[in-house]
Amino acid sequence: MSDERPVAVALENRLMSHGIYVTAFEQGDRDGDGNGNEDGNGDANVDENQNGHETTGDEQPAPIVLEYETVSEAPGVTSNEVGAVLRSLLAVAEEREWQPGRLEATSLTTDGDRRGSWHVEAAWFEGLSNELSQVEFSQRVLETISQA
Repeated sequence: MSDERPVAVALENRLMSHGIYVTAFEQGDRDGDGNGNEDGNGDANVDENQNGHETTGDEQPAPIVLEYETVSEAPGVTSNEVGAVLRSLLAVAEEREWQPGRLEATSLTTDGDRRGSWHVEAAWFEGLSNELSQVEFSQRVLETISQA
């Protein structure tokens, strides 16, 4: 669809109601060597599929680097914010019939101070609803939280 908003915009629109604001959303290449579309000009091994989403030449989903601010009073990353980000990202992905790649997320305060980070392996997204239950998926992700 030509009127479909970019993934970053759709994700931020969903997250704002949770007090989470996307400050950076970059979809890179599979190798992580910086030749993705972070600056909008990279084209090495990255193409848009029929739905306008970035994939690599071997059809593997491109990794995502997400940075967001949250109005939370908690000093570090909480399971609630991780859940809100993941539910929103998965909803956008489902609507667009798109598979997210590895996700690296960094949580910031509204002052720009780092609260912590967490990640999701591409294989966990791929295994969700197949060999991984929602609970197993959530446990794996929550185990990756690194507080600032």
